[in-house]
Formats: sequence, C-alpha cells, structure tokens
Amino acid sequence: MATTSLRFSFFLLLLPLLLPYCVNSKTLTRDVKALNEIKGSLGWKVLFAWTGDDPCGDGDIAPWIGITCSPPKETEFRVVTELELIQGMIMGPFPLAVTKLLDLKKLDLHGNKLTGVLPPEISRLTQLITLNLRGNKLQDAIPVELGELKQLKGLFLSFNTLRGGIPTEVAELKGLRYLYLNENKLTGQVPPELGDLPELRHLDVSNNHLTGSIKELIGSEGRFPLLRVLYLNDNWFSGSIPADLAQLKELEILYLSHNRLSGSIPDSLAHLLKLTYLYLDGNNLSGKIPKALYSHKMLKELYILGNQFEDDVKPIGLHRNMEVSDTEFVA
Repeated sequence: MATTSLRFSFFLLLLPLLLPYCVNSKTLTRDVKALNEIKGSLGWKVLFAWTGDDPCGDGDIAPWIGITCSPPKETEFRVVTELELIQGMIMGPFPLAVTKLLDLKKLDLHGNKLTGVLPPEISRLTQLITLNLRGNKLQDAIPVELGELKQLKGLFLSFNTLRGGIPTEVAELKGLRYLYLNENKLTGQVPPELGDLPELRHLDVSNNHLTGSIKELIGSEGRFPLLRVLYLNDNWFSGSIPADLAQLKELEILYLSHNRLSGSIPDSLAHLLKLTYLYLDGNNLSGKIPKALYSHKMLKELYILGNQFEDDVKPIGLHRNMEVSDTEFVA
C-alpha cells in the first residue's frame, strides 16, 4: 500500500511536465493556456470566434480566427506565430497574456479600443518582427523595454494617446525598417540615435508635440543611410532647414509642414535625386525656391503655402494630403 501511494505521489510531481503530452490539442499547452486567458479577458467577438480545443486547428478543423501557427510536424507541438485581432474585435486593457505567446513573430491588434499602458512585459516577445498597435487608445509612455525586441522590423504605434519622450532604446533595434509614432502626444526631441539605424526606411513622428531642430536629428554624414520617407510635420520643430538633409540620398518624401521653421530653402535639397514630394507649408520660410528644384526630374509636388516667400515663388504639382497606407509597409 505504501509503495502504491509513493508511486502516485511521484506521478503528481511529474504531471506538470507530462501535461503537454496528455491533451488532445496539437497546440503547445503554454499557448493554449495563454489564448484561453486572452479569450476570457476580451470581447464577445473573440469569445464566439474561438471555439474548439485546438487553436492551431488539426486536419479539416480550421485554426481559431486571427491565429497562425508553426507548420505541423509529427513529433512536435505547434506554436502560435501570428496573432491578428483587428478592427474592433477587442477592447479594454492590453491583454497581458499575449506576452506569454513566446514564439510570436507578428502581433497585430490595430484598430481596436485597447486602453491603458503598453506593458513592459512586451519585452518577452523576443521573436517579434512586426508590432502593430495603431489606432487604439493606449496611454502613457512608450516602454523602454521595446528596445529588447531585437528582431523587430516594423513598429506601428500611431493614432494612440501616448505621452512622454521617444525612448532612445528604440535605436537598439538594428533591423528596424518602419517606425510609425504619428498622431500621439509625444514630447521632447527625436533621439538622434535613430539615425544610426542601418535599415530604417520610414520614419513618421508627425502630429505630436516634438521640439528641437532638424539639424540635431540629421547630425553628421552617414546618418539614415536607407531612409526613404521622413514625416516631421505638425510638431514644434524650429530653426532652419539644414543643408545636411542632402546626405539622405534615398529620400523620396520629406514632409516638414506646420512647424516653426525659418530661413531659406537650401540649394542642396535639389541634390536629393529621388525626392518626389516636398511639403514645406505652414512655416516661416522666406526667400526664393532654388531654381534646381523647378527642373528636378523626380519632384512631383512642392507645397509652400503659409510662408514668407517672395511674390514670384510658385508651387509645383497638384497638391493633396498624403497618407501612407498599409500596403506600403513592404520588406
């Protein structure tokens, strides 16, 4: 009798280790538990969309809506690699259980009604390549722990109510290509360390309360080597447009509208051979437009309203408000 009791006690000790292999689900138990925690904390749309015991699906059974898993293998449990719950499917505080899905490569919760803070535990998701939380109601500071997501290529936090400064830790994401922080309430200066990101293509910090000068951001030669899109509009940047902008050889869109910029347009901007859109409206710029811009082979739009230019200065092209769409977030 004592031997039987001892064996049963030993089995209880092993049970947590054996549990992943004792369920019918082919999804790793850790991920099943995390998804059920998420399911319990979110809205009715998720509650009724996530049915069945196996989030990753099995055979003819489809995976839960918004979930992508690793390919099936006979000897391995599947793990969740992508979670996409978008356009009003969820609301309330950021679901902390998401940070337990340790194999996530893509987390897309854009267009919902998430509130509160982006938790520092987001740093657990070290495999993340894309983090898209734009169009929510997230508040307070951008967590410095984002700097630990070393695989990240796309960071989209636009259209929230984030406050405070842009953490310099973002500059530790050496593979980052797309950084969108527009339409928040961010303050302070844009960290010039962002210029050392070797892969950065798009930088949008428009419609915040950012200060400082463009010269401080651009810095010395060799910064922003692959930058194609730079949106600094609708902030409180001051000073002149630096001639050093000409070092951004890949630049196609430069949007400086509605700041506190003064002085003249440097002739060197015409050396940006790929420049297609140049928006300067709503500043205190003066003088003339460099003649070379009028003969620029690629420039389609030059928007200059609301400045102090001389009377004979004219815009170029048909002007409109530009918004980069999701389809332009390419690798």
